Amino acid sequence: MSETTLPINEKYAQLASDEQIERTAKALEANGIRVFVVANREEAKAKLLELLPAKAEVFLSSSTTLNELGVAEEIDGSGAYDSVRAKLAKMDNATQGREMIKMGAVPEYMVGSVHAVTEGGSLIIASNTGSQLAGYAASAAHVIYVVGTHKIVPTLEEGFKRVEEYSLPLEDIRALKAYGMHSNVSKLLIVHREVMPDRTMMILVKEKLGF
Repeated sequence: MSETTLPINEKYAQLASDEQIERTAKALEANGIRVFVVANREEAKAKLLELLPAKAEVFLSSSTTLNELGVAEEIDGSGAYDSVRAKLAKMDNATQGREMIKMGAVPEYMVGSVHAVTEGGSLIIASNTGSQLAGYAASAAHVIYVVGTHKIVPTLEEGFKRVEEYSLPLEDIRALKAYGMHSNVSKLLIVHREVMPDRTMMILVKEKLGF
């Protein structure tokens, strides 16, 4: 089983205009999220590594965006950072499962992506298990999102449609290939504002990354 029956709305694959990006960046900044706009994935990767302090504890979320960005080796394999994933790989889920969950929820830096960002400065993150949502919402000390500008939408309503009509079908295909099972939008996190100063940053990339 490797094909989804869910239709993919390619409307949500279109990159945002410069005007939309500027509006979105200003709204995010007003909502307490620091924004960096870059031209492509190479610049995004360089900016991400620049933002992460040497030897910082970093947890890379499971993310197609991050896979396409290609930062796992630098963060998890180089020794330049205190990688949560590298530590988790050495632990036994059967006997240390609860400890592993806690480690993934409360890192110093959490790196991930979102499924939609509105021109009014709100974020939507969809999840099947919800495992990454606690860190994004509050428990990680710092959060850095890497987001392709095809994820910019005018409103929250359009953001929800994007999740259901674009992100979910593509994730369903990935899950079927990887696990032989369908995916679901079981849980949603909506972020309207970051109340902790200097906690959340976003790198907006003028290139398609992830879905």
